[in-house]
Amino acid sequence: MTLFAPLALFILGAIVASFVGVLAARLSTGQSFLFGRSLCDACAAPLTPAALVPVLSYALSRGRARCCGARISPLSPLAEALLGALFVLAYAKLGVSLALPFVLLALALVLALVLYDLAHQILPTPLLAAFLALAAAAGAASAASLSAFLDALLAAALIAAFLALIHFLSRGRAMGFADAPFAFGLALLTGPAALPGLLFSFWIGACIGIALLLARPASSRMSSEVPFAPFLAAGFLLAYFTQWNPLALIAALS
Repeated sequence: MTLFAPLALFILGAIVASFVGVLAARLSTGQSFLFGRSLCDACAAPLTPAALVPVLSYALSRGRARCCGARISPLSPLAEALLGALFVLAYAKLGVSLALPFVLLALALVLALVLYDLAHQILPTPLLAAFLALAAAAGAASAASLSAFLDALLAAALIAAFLALIHFLSRGRAMGFADAPFAFGLALLTGPAALPGLLFSFWIGACIGIALLLARPASSRMSSEVPFAPFLAAGFLLAYFTQWNPLALIAALS
């Protein structure tokens, strides 16, 4: 692998993540995410092009707005760096293939859904539908055969049904219903890594939940509105890119 392709893909991923951040922030607000100047969150001053360079603008300004000196949330540069890294990993895994563009677009929509869920504790239907279509296309293009894709489709349906059952049995307190179709799409995207990905999702969610609980004062109660979509995305993508399979390890030890 030459250095040019990974670097170009990292830059592309960071740029796409910057757009995705605008999309997630303006969706359902009546604002256009294609037109209109970006404004400072603190003072509402229009941002200059120098303040909009993915990752670099935040690093060079040391996390402060150039217009008013207010602190900038690190979420945007972290999302930009993360999607850039995921684009590179996808290229390393798939190479130049039919599946690659579908996977890259699906990863961008995963980020959009996670950012929106973090902000609003809901997954918007238009983004979710677009993600499901791209995940299906990516899964079909990545599958070794039609039989393998049908197996992935069955596993995705079972995972989605399991999460939907949790939603109904908990009356929505454990997770939102939209997490089920989101997991369905992630399972199609990750194929054979779907079941390990589901395990990782619950393990990551449990670890972060315990950490949040321990970090809060004993007199306070942890909010029940903790979005689960970020844990699903982290777990499935971890399994997809690392190919770690705890199920195989458990089987070997038994």
